[in-house]
Amino acid sequence: MAFAVGVFVVALGLIASERVDRTKIALLGATVVVLAGTLDQEQAIDAIDFNTIGLLVGMMIMVRVTETTGVYTWLAIRAGQWSRGEPILVVLALAITTAVLSAFLDNVTTILLIVPITFLLADALDVNPVPLIIIEIVASNIGGTATLIGDPPNILIAGHTGLSFGAFIANLAPIVIVALALAIPALYVAYRSQLQIDPAARKRVLSLDAAKSIEDPAEAWRTVPILLATILVFFIHKPLHLEPATVALAGAAVTLLVSRQSLHGSISSIEWLPLFFLIGLFVMVGALEETGALREVADGIAMLTGGDRTAELLGILWFSAIGSGLVDNIPFTAAMIPVVDSLAQDDAYWWALALGACFGGNATIVAAACNVAASGMAACAGHQIGFLAFLRYGLTVTPGTLVLATVYILLRYT
Repeated sequence: MAFAVGVFVVALGLIASERVDRTKIALLGATVVVLAGTLDQEQAIDAIDFNTIGLLVGMMIMVRVTETTGVYTWLAIRAGQWSRGEPILVVLALAITTAVLSAFLDNVTTILLIVPITFLLADALDVNPVPLIIIEIVASNIGGTATLIGDPPNILIAGHTGLSFGAFIANLAPIVIVALALAIPALYVAYRSQLQIDPAARKRVLSLDAAKSIEDPAEAWRTVPILLATILVFFIHKPLHLEPATVALAGAAVTLLVSRQSLHGSISSIEWLPLFFLIGLFVMVGALEETGALREVADGIAMLTGGDRTAELLGILWFSAIGSGLVDNIPFTAAMIPVVDSLAQDDAYWWALALGACFGGNATIVAAACNVAASGMAACAGHQIGFLAFLRYGLTVTPGTLVLATVYILLRYT
């Protein structure tokens, strides 16, 4: 047990330091626990949640194929033009677009799509793109909380529990809408002085031709309807007795069949590093579970809360948010799932974990994968998003949304 905990803690520390690529760390940690005999090879394979991996692969394929058509660029430009260059409307358009896409694609993919368009709009409006990107990060983490496929912690939870797509929306979307309605205007007020737009710049935005962003209309007509149909099937996958991974992979297979793009190019465009990162995490967490370390954590939480259901729900919410903010909400959620599983008296425990991990992803620039992706893209474009600069707003938004989540849990589940 001590060895498994030591490997996991060291791995988390290295992931948080960002000095070594987190995928290398996760795979090395998995290798160490297997070679040391903490898990045998069969146990390591059993620890990998292939439903989660399959869901991510299927969605990545569909999004990458449809991305090349330019439909996401068109959507972002139209959102900017809808705002007619008014600062508050620009923020709302980008934030709402980001939140909705994050809910139905996933927040990492959404950030990869929306940030380049933000640079284009910021350049046309002659404003600093950093405030817009930070607002998009917050909107992405909150918006992605609403669905099974929106945020990696939710994907992990769904893979373990079998909770349906509809259950995630029914239980998480209401508080997500409230959190967005309060967080985005608050951030606009905080950044208002940096988002003043010259009238001439407004004309430049309105002059952009959104239609030209659709690079392959025929391909869009072939593939986008399949993506939309796949999302619709997620709503009814339970009655159909289909796992989310099956739905996503079926949609990906049909997309590849009708697409005119190179099969090799479509497959090679998958973000393989996050997938191998998750595989390594699953194995390390499997070692913690096999040795009884997670059982000890669960017993400790139960002892501190006295077995009181309300105390356990709120403890999971806040503990998950703090842990996710310090490390990264993906490995922290992976470690917490067996703990919550041993405590859970009903599904409310899983909603507490989802809200804590996803909302906690806004605390620091390293707390969520989409944060890291956005800051990396900004740095490549010459716009640094410093740890402390992000922390200033993260430590304002995150406690606020957690207070809202606390009230929501108390009203709905206790």
